[in-house]
Amino acid sequence: MIFDLLRNGFSIDVMINLLARVFVVFCTLPIHEYAHALVATKLGDDTARLKGRLTLAPLAHIDIMGAVMIFLVGFGYAKPVPVNPRKFKNPRAGMALTALAGPLSNLLMALFFMILANAGSLILASSASIVAQVSVIFFSVAAQINVSLAVFNLIPIPPLDGSRIANLFIPQKYYFKIMQYERYIILGVFALIIFGILDKPLSLITGVVMTGINFIARLPFLPFI
Repeated sequence: MIFDLLRNGFSIDVMINLLARVFVVFCTLPIHEYAHALVATKLGDDTARLKGRLTLAPLAHIDIMGAVMIFLVGFGYAKPVPVNPRKFKNPRAGMALTALAGPLSNLLMALFFMILANAGSLILASSASIVAQVSVIFFSVAAQINVSLAVFNLIPIPPLDGSRIANLFIPQKYYFKIMQYERYIILGVFALIIFGILDKPLSLITGVVMTGINFIARLPFLPFI
């Protein structure tokens, strides 16, 4: 995003794109983390609540480097919500459900944003409304980033949410061995991101998911198309 701005110069589309990313950092990343905290609390672990993470307040969740990544590569992360699996009746299932809540919230937000974008497109078809035009771009970008966040977080490697879900299917002895190298693994993932090695597979998966979400988001408007 920043590189596009420097390369192509200022434009209305770039400004809207930038504002959409600011919106994601301050509004949707907190919802992602709040979803983790809410599900963990409902399942019996009050750690997140006691740590002040059962909130939608952006400053409680934002991680500076993770926010910067939203602007640089289109996906990133927030501060991990603290979870104590020993407080769950079923620790492995509790961790998996808590982990799944974050990406699921991103997919639901993406669907909501695409419904708004399609509503704007319908208005544009009958009138040259600048508000509708801005809305289409803004909400389309917000939806795209939310899907990217969901796809990225579902990668089954620690400390991403996908690793907690994968724990349901991996023998415990192997899972704990993998978790010992959590910091090194995530550094390796960041290196792959920086050098663009993950761009193509992540973009491919994101595109497939976006196609499905847009198909669902268009259904309410079919009678008017």
